[in-house]
Amino acid sequence: MLRITTSDDGATLTMKLEGKLVGPWVEEVDRGWRATWGTRKSVAVDLTGLTFIDASGKKLLAAFYRQGGKLLGSGFMAKSTIEEIVKAGNHNQDSGREHMKRGILKAVLFAVLSAFVAGGQAHAQDQAPLRLTLREAVDLALKQNPQVQIANLQIADSQQDQTIARSALLPQATLETFDRAQRFNLQAFIGGALPGVPQHAGPFQVFQAGPNFSMPILDVTLWRRWQASHQNVRAAEAQGTTVREQTVLLVVSQYLGGLRAAAAVRAAQSRVDLAQALYDQAQDLQKHGVGTGLDALRANVELQNEKQRLIVAETQHRVELYGLVRLLNLDPHRTVELADEPSFFQTPEFDASRSLEQAFAARPEMQALAAQAEAAQLAKKGASASRLPTLAIGGGWAYQGLSLPTVIPSYTYQATVDVPLFTSGRIRAEITKADLQLKRLAQEREDLRNRVGLEVKTALAELDSARHEVDVANLGVNLAQEEVSQARDRFQAGVANNIEVVSAQDALARANDNQIGALYRYNQARVDLSHAIGRTEQLYTK
Repeated sequence: MLRITTSDDGATLTMKLEGKLVGPWVEEVDRGWRATWGTRKSVAVDLTGLTFIDASGKKLLAAFYRQGGKLLGSGFMAKSTIEEIVKAGNHNQDSGREHMKRGILKAVLFAVLSAFVAGGQAHAQDQAPLRLTLREAVDLALKQNPQVQIANLQIADSQQDQTIARSALLPQATLETFDRAQRFNLQAFIGGALPGVPQHAGPFQVFQAGPNFSMPILDVTLWRRWQASHQNVRAAEAQGTTVREQTVLLVVSQYLGGLRAAAAVRAAQSRVDLAQALYDQAQDLQKHGVGTGLDALRANVELQNEKQRLIVAETQHRVELYGLVRLLNLDPHRTVELADEPSFFQTPEFDASRSLEQAFAARPEMQALAAQAEAAQLAKKGASASRLPTLAIGGGWAYQGLSLPTVIPSYTYQATVDVPLFTSGRIRAEITKADLQLKRLAQEREDLRNRVGLEVKTALAELDSARHEVDVANLGVNLAQEEVSQARDRFQAGVANNIEVVSAQDALARANDNQIGALYRYNQARVDLSHAIGRTEQLYTK
């Protein structure tokens, strides 16, 4: 039973409910509320008199609240119902806002992701693999490698030092202008008071403007320093050549390592294809009752072994290319391809008729030490020349006067002879220091000479050995391939099991590895010999 009472204060229409809001009474309240809603701006429902509200009644009150109606009431039941409806309404509003925010966030993320994918595709297009021959890789390294750039900067720095040393031998000129006021104590200048002489003089104003110049006429020390700076430039250039030679050596070695890894990948893939064909053959023979399950199992094991070797070879190939990217100072995201892969199995001729004396003359390290020794010798001569007199001229021409309107031309010219008498051991220490440096450079030259000799002899021996290894390895591959072919035919004919085939496959794998290793050692020996005689850049950039 539900009792509905309405009251109107002119601004708000209030519906007071008493009893139970259940069943058909919910529909009655719904009809009454909707009938009065359009005629009033404000409608309220008083829940104080309700004793029970079922689920449909709460749903009606919640809809009423969402439409802007007011819920009134006192007492535990009315207050708890109102709080529940209000909390649910706020939660729905927050959920709607959250849903809207999530929709906006999804749209933003979708736009960002689309832009990222588009940018990634554009980046992928821009970062297409860089295909390089060995010569192109060397040229690129000589332009971009940081060590080469640092060596070039050191050469430029030594050239500027030479310019500074040369400037000390050339005329120097300055333009001086001053307007000076001066007042001084006569008694302090004379050393006491004199009758009739004032205590001070001035203030005096002096104005002067004009050029000054100086130039050494005879200074052997400055001349020796300039000569030493010239030798230092030669030493820096030789050291720069050393860096270039080492860079070429590293790039060529890395490139050869990439070629070796690529050849290993091709050989491993070829063996996988062969193992797959032999496995298929074993299965076919087993189906026809000629072969056994053990033969198929052996063939499958060998197939998996070859696949494992292929994975290792592919990984090593990628690692070698990463190292080449680092030496070329490329973007780490950039990939390179080796254009000389087909020529890896070629063994071009190399002129190894180079004597040790020619290697000593061509190695840039030897040239750098010779230039440093010459610079140290000149420094010693310059220190000895510090005992000699020096002659210089200087002077200046200026307008001079008490003020600007009173200036007249004035000049000063002088010649100076400076004779050192006592230097407290400085000259002797400089000479001793130069002698010590000369002795150190002589020891370094002797050590370098021995090392170059060892490198040349070792490289010649390794080149000769590698050339024979290549011939033997090529023959070994041909024989291993023939062995696989015969073992496969015997297995097909049923006169032998596939143990012979598996053994032949292992022999072929070893022969392939020996061939690739021999080719790599031969090419690396050529690089080592060219570096030993100082011709690495000349050989691989022509």
